[in-house]
Amino acid sequence: MNGQPARSITPEDIRRRINAPRKAIERGDVVTGQALLAGDDMQDFRDNGYGVIPSSGIPYERGAGAPGVSLKRTSAAVLVPILPKHDELTVLLTKRTKDLDKHPGQVAFPGGRMEQSDADVVEAALREAEEEVGISPDRVDVLGCLDPYLTITGFEVVPVVGLVPPPHAFHPEPTEVAGIFEVPLNFLMNPANHQKVRRKVKGLDRAYYAMPYESHYIWGATAGMIINLYEVLQ
Repeated sequence: MNGQPARSITPEDIRRRINAPRKAIERGDVVTGQALLAGDDMQDFRDNGYGVIPSSGIPYERGAGAPGVSLKRTSAAVLVPILPKHDELTVLLTKRTKDLDKHPGQVAFPGGRMEQSDADVVEAALREAEEEVGISPDRVDVLGCLDPYLTITGFEVVPVVGLVPPPHAFHPEPTEVAGIFEVPLNFLMNPANHQKVRRKVKGLDRAYYAMPYESHYIWGATAGMIINLYEVLQ
């Protein structure tokens, strides 16, 4: 990462680069965390009023993706909604409700596990986005898919990047989504906003990417997927 802000990105840039031949990058909480802990450019987590930020209490060496660990992988998908807004693109994110079993209160893309009725990960991502925030599948121009991201708990998540043209009228599902917000794509693609964070969780060392935006703490798997998009667009 060169520390320079990204130039203005167009939807066609995203479509072209995300579908260009590339070597798949091995991604996941274990791989990313161990790689970051081995680096020397980490910063310690500071709670700037973000509230409780829960994290898995599974040690890296026992999580999905750790060498020698055999753990059932659950297929899942998320939609990375790209919104054209005047002269810029923004990315829609959700804040999960605090009483969910998985990742309560965290910032996330709309999505979830695949169902038997889903033909593929694209259909799963579009279905979940409609259920969670009211984006109709027929209004999404799918630009392509990023690399799968394996969480320490065994969810193998495929991020589906889609352009959602205006007008925008979102309807968050109140039992799953506490709120929605947008972040300029150029902010997320600027490496100056990419933090490498070290944090102690239940006595375990954790490391992850983060990109705080205003009052929102974007981190963990969601930030890892955004880093993947950044690398693809470079």
